[in-house]
Amino acid sequence: MSSSNRPASRTGAVSSSTSIRELTLRAIIIGGLITLVFTAANVYLGLKVGLTFATSIPAAVISMAILRRFAGHTIQENNIVQTIASAAGTLSAIIFVLPGLVMVGWWSGFPYWTTAAVCAFGGILGVMYSIPLRRALVTGSDLPYPEGVAAAEVLKVGSDTENVENTEENKKGLAVIIWGSIASAGYALLAAMKGVAGSISAAFRLGSGGTMIGSSLSLALIGVGHLVGVSVGIAMIVGLLISYGALLPYFSAQVLPKGGELADVVSSTFSHDVRFVGAGAMAVAAVWTLIKIIGPIVRGIKDSLASSRSRKSGEELPITERDIPFNIVLGVILASMLPIGALLYLFIHVSEISNHTVTLVILSILFVLLIGLIVASVCGYMAGLIGASNSPISGVGIIVVLTSALLIKVVTGNESASNAPALVAYTLFTSAVVFGIATISNDNLQDLKTGQLVSATPWKQQVALVIGVVFGSLIIPPVLQLMLDGFGFAGAPGAGENALAAPQAALLSSVANGIFGNSLDWSRIGLGAAIGVVIIIVDEVLKRTKKGMSLPPLAVGMGMYLPISLTLMIPLGAFIGRAYDRWAERRTNSESIKRLGILLATGLIVGESLFGVVLAGIIGATSNEEALAVFNYGEIPTQVVGVIVFAAVVYVLYRWVQKLAIAPAKAEAEK
Repeated sequence: MSSSNRPASRTGAVSSSTSIRELTLRAIIIGGLITLVFTAANVYLGLKVGLTFATSIPAAVISMAILRRFAGHTIQENNIVQTIASAAGTLSAIIFVLPGLVMVGWWSGFPYWTTAAVCAFGGILGVMYSIPLRRALVTGSDLPYPEGVAAAEVLKVGSDTENVENTEENKKGLAVIIWGSIASAGYALLAAMKGVAGSISAAFRLGSGGTMIGSSLSLALIGVGHLVGVSVGIAMIVGLLISYGALLPYFSAQVLPKGGELADVVSSTFSHDVRFVGAGAMAVAAVWTLIKIIGPIVRGIKDSLASSRSRKSGEELPITERDIPFNIVLGVILASMLPIGALLYLFIHVSEISNHTVTLVILSILFVLLIGLIVASVCGYMAGLIGASNSPISGVGIIVVLTSALLIKVVTGNESASNAPALVAYTLFTSAVVFGIATISNDNLQDLKTGQLVSATPWKQQVALVIGVVFGSLIIPPVLQLMLDGFGFAGAPGAGENALAAPQAALLSSVANGIFGNSLDWSRIGLGAAIGVVIIIVDEVLKRTKKGMSLPPLAVGMGMYLPISLTLMIPLGAFIGRAYDRWAERRTNSESIKRLGILLATGLIVGESLFGVVLAGIIGATSNEEALAVFNYGEIPTQVVGVIVFAAVVYVLYRWVQKLAIAPAKAEAEK
């Protein structure tokens, strides 16, 4: 029997019929609930370390565990659940910009409806902008879409309810996510109780200057490293060596003779000098990416338009090729400019720059329309190339803020210095809308690749993602407010010792402040740009001369500008993941074993992230940053115990997953 005649719940094949269960009420409800939970987790992780995780695969596993209890479930219905939930992994990246409004003192909190509207309209535009790119970058492209393919494989395995082996694998995957989450949340709880150290660090002299070494003892970062892979891990190490081995000692040597504690000088020098060198490197890398993909995108769009004309001439397309009609896409884009314009007007008309209200609002709308399309193309291509998790959203954000700030400065002229706070805030607010476009376009094409592989209907997925955007927009504002009340943001008024770093928001705010205050040290950015050019050249040479080797320039830039305490553990996780995958490759069921490793990494991220949300609530309710601290046996013993327990947990978890993965093979051999 051909696959097209099999029940849809057993395979991914569909005909031109539209009777298959896909965009159902239960799929929307399940996807919405998962979205709310994972969005909260991602907001916390993004504010802590500047990274978010993709939620498609864990959402697919959870969805299958739930939907298999209902009659008539299909692989396409499960795909809708992961499509809705995947909005959590991307829209939450809006926190790379919005906290900047608190950091610069413009907002004292996050107004619910304003914040939700920025997220919603930016995200919906991201969906609309990426729809015309589907044929160009998904069906008509050989981009690998690693996460989209992985999610499709998980859905295919879990959809075969008559295959006992596949059902067992799905159960194992869910167990791995749960126990990984429990372990990472448990360690984070011990750290909050001061039973183990949450991080270790030390500053020391290097040459005539100073530097530091250290790391957060975070199981979530081990998971992040496993997911991003060794190439990104090595690139981040290169970035760390450039920053902490060369730049930081050099710049701090100019400050140390003036006095001050070594640790304070090193920290201040990194924030005010080294970080902007990293920003320059990331900006150049992002521009290079755009230059490389313009040609393929233009060719792909031409093919897409030709196919659209064929359909209008009467050609019948299968349901797997039906997008939301272009006239609706265009109508939504243009209609969205009205509420976006209203948001911009309400933001600016009572500020010190209200005399420029009309000019700036028109400029911003045109900026969103034009730059949004470019950003959607760049982010969609990058998602196809390296996956949504690894896509350099923050690097794109730097270019967005730089471009926006420079245009606004040209329009306001001499007022840019005297009204700098208002202009900085308006720049960040405008950039936040474009950032919403970037995050969702980054995710939408990945989901559409999954849909293509399981014979889903594109327009239903696109509607599902809009629903996911709405769900995510509803939860992001209160979670942001919870984080602000519980921890605060580093550099913001009233921030405490345990304030969240919010690294991207701090960086983008500093860039905007520097442009309007004429204090941006362009020499630092220029140095970073020069380093970025060298890295790009090295990367291109490696790709052409060494098969399978590369040095992702944006990952190097991230290693340069993120604090070492947040990045050193990621390469370690990458090498652990590589060791696990190599072990898996020596087994007959290597792909399913690798998937269990991915699910463990995801569980590590989810558990610690969700505990962070709970901890923020406890701190906010008690107004005590150490509300859970019950141990007090000294800093050094806590660090020693922390390192031992941390290493033991990582070892035990991976060994357990290995034994779990090969258990069926052993049982079969014994028969």
